[in-house]
Order: sequence, then structure tokens, then C-alpha cells
Amino acid sequence: MVNSSETERNERMDTSSLMEQILSKDNLNTAYLQVVRNKGAEGVDGMKYTELREHLAKNGEIIREQLRTRKYKPQPVRRVEIPKPDGGAETQRTCQRLD
Repeated sequence: MVNSSETERNERMDTSSLMEQILSKDNLNTAYLQVVRNKGAEGVDGMKYTELREHLAKNGEIIREQLRTRKYKPQPVRRVEIPKPDGGAETQRTCQRLD
């Protein structure tokens, strides 16, 4: 039988492993390329996708460390409605950058 402290430690290890996968260079590069390819909408902070590369070069490691240590505080999101050919709309949300 596994005691509760061991279970909690295993859950933290699993969460840590997942976070490391999320924060891996390959995953983040894939996400960045997707935003650029899709010409992502600017967030509530007004940052355009064309400014993202410079912002991440300057702040990427700080953001990753804040996420890794659970100190990251997400900013409000902006909703963007994208019209669809059938007359409907798709709602997407964009985030605000950290300074």
C-alpha cells in the first residue's frame, strides 16, 4: 500500500514531467511557428505576432522559469470572433504579454 506522502510526491513528479514536456524547446518552437503561420491576433496588450520573436528572445527564459516554479500569473485574455463561411463564428482567445 502506498502512503499519502508518497502518492503526493509521485503526483508532483508526474506534473513536473508534464511541465518539462510543455516547456521543452521543441514544443515551444512548434507553438511559436504555429502562431506565426496563423498570423495570430494581437492580445489585449496590443503585441502583434511579428513582435513575438523579439519579446521571447528577451523574456522567454524568465517566463519559462515562472511557469516551472508556478509563479506565473496569467493576464486577462481577449476574445476574437472569426467569421466562418457558413455564417457562424469561432471564438478564439489571445493572451497578454508579460513585461
